[in-house]
Amino acid sequence: MNDKTVKVRLIKGLRGVQQKHRLSVKALGLRKINDVRELKDSPQVRGLIKRVNYLIRIEQ
Repeated sequence: MNDKTVKVRLIKGLRGVQQKHRLSVKALGLRKINDVRELKDSPQVRGLIKRVNYLIRIEQ
């Protein structure tokens, strides 16, 4: 069983950001600045992270 996870933190606000990017951040489960979520590492999650890489930070 693959139990790899990735921890992401929202580092910038969503004001003035494209609607698609806001929805991607919401799909990652992030709401406020400095919110941290630990997500299952999958191609779908990696795609969302790649789309909003300028708004979030990956933590290990």
